[in-house]
Amino acid sequence: MPIETRPYKKIHLGISLGFTVFYSSAVVIIPLLGLFYHSLGIGFTGILEVFTEERIRSALFLSFSVGLISAVLNLFIGFLFAWVLVRYDFPFKKIFDTLIDLPFTLPTAVAGIALTTIYSPTGSIGSFFEQWGIKIAYTPIGIVIALVFIGFPFVVRTVQPVIEELPKELEESARCLGATPFQTFWRVLLPELWPSLLAGTGMAFARSIGEYGSVVFISGNLPGKTEILPLLIVTKLEQYEFEKATSIALVMLLTSFFFMFLINFFQERASKKLT
Repeated sequence: MPIETRPYKKIHLGISLGFTVFYSSAVVIIPLLGLFYHSLGIGFTGILEVFTEERIRSALFLSFSVGLISAVLNLFIGFLFAWVLVRYDFPFKKIFDTLIDLPFTLPTAVAGIALTTIYSPTGSIGSFFEQWGIKIAYTPIGIVIALVFIGFPFVVRTVQPVIEELPKELEESARCLGATPFQTFWRVLLPELWPSLLAGTGMAFARSIGEYGSVVFISGNLPGKTEILPLLIVTKLEQYEFEKATSIALVMLLTSFFFMFLINFFQERASKKLT
């Protein structure tokens, strides 16, 4: 005689759902509502007036431009790392695979200090480019390097499992039918990899927009030139300009959400084409 399990399933569903709603509300929803509340304290017009300041507009443009550039670079760099780790065997492969996760575990301030030491005008790499009149640290170039460093593991760890699951028979069949290596990659492999590439790139972009620790040292924090939005928020809070700080954070949140929504939209479309 079958045992009736539906009441127990309903109880488990209720407990799980209640805990999920409580946790998401405490960690995500309530803080975001608080952000909206403090921002709207100066009104919608006041929020717009905040961004008439040249300093804020410069920081906004810099943060999203370097974030976009670093995300595109991470798309290619992360895919290359993932492809090499999956498809090739070489000495110390396990060590290299472990080092991919270093930006996840390394404190961002330590990463920022290390990158600044290397790429400063007196550093081992920065001094070489300084001879050619190229300055890396304390410029947007240094910010991009820092964001690539902290963002490329997102792409690698998102794409790597997909490459591992790709059957090699797909490539062999395409080659047997006369396809060139480029045609095989573009028409056979890329459609399978594209959703994961978009997901990893989106996460790298989101991380780049809000990154503070690894950027604050190498950027130089020059207002109107290398000052990023997270640092500007901290500056406004230190000056007790809470409404301006929350307004900047709100615009960052809405803009990041918009970009993530677009990425998820195209990712979903790409996934539907595969099915």
